[in-house]
Amino acid sequence: MPRSKNLIPGAVLTAFFTALALISFVYTPHDHTTVDIVNRFRKPLGGDFLLGTDHFGRDILSMIMVGARISIAVAVVAVGVGMVAGVPIGLAAAANKGGILDELIMRVNDLVFAFPSLVIAILITAVFGPGAFNAIIAIGIFNIPVFARLTRGAALSLWQRDYILAARVAGKGPVRISAEHILPNIANLLIVQGTTQFSLGIIAEAGLSYVGLGTQPPAPSWGRMLADSQTMILFAPHMALFPGLAIVFTVLGLNLMGDALRDILDPRIRRDAR
Repeated sequence: MPRSKNLIPGAVLTAFFTALALISFVYTPHDHTTVDIVNRFRKPLGGDFLLGTDHFGRDILSMIMVGARISIAVAVVAVGVGMVAGVPIGLAAAANKGGILDELIMRVNDLVFAFPSLVIAILITAVFGPGAFNAIIAIGIFNIPVFARLTRGAALSLWQRDYILAARVAGKGPVRISAEHILPNIANLLIVQGTTQFSLGIIAEAGLSYVGLGTQPPAPSWGRMLADSQTMILFAPHMALFPGLAIVFTVLGLNLMGDALRDILDPRIRRDAR
């Protein structure tokens, strides 16, 4: 198995923010919803506030901890929706290459790709209102064609293999072949893509919250923390610095993990490393 220099730093960053999210369920330094005007705009390392306070006197560290679990939860569920729906669709399209079903699936995918997740979120918000659940729907819908295309492309390269032809001669149908022979052989690609989409999901959630379409108050969100700080960045830069760093390092950790998993799971890299 090839080694990857990105594995350890990626795992450390990912584990750190995951730990922050899990710890926030049982402990935060302060109540992230408490408004304390007396302590507003406290600087980092100021008294009881390690990362300072915002314009309402709320503890920024506590808000980042709770925001971590919200961002991670939204990204996990959205990527899960994309994989659960997109992978079977891609397998079905590959099994019916050149048929009506394949053409229909690909054209619907093209239609969804024409609308970025932010546009989809605006459309959903116009009907159902803003919120984390609608952000999950928007990001999840955008992930479906991503996984469908990847699955179809990877599966098509396997359908002409000898062991697939042998399975067809043995009487196995397309569904059974896809489940027993195709899916296990493309799982590594799906895992790597899932890691990448996870990081993009965190960015998308932050972006939607930044424009007011994601997580709603009083629940904190890294994106909305950035939006709240934009008019105060000159005299309270810590309000933007720490949530911004949280997004950067979380996404960096996931991208490093994705690169490491690709190096480890890609069979071509494994062959070159021998």
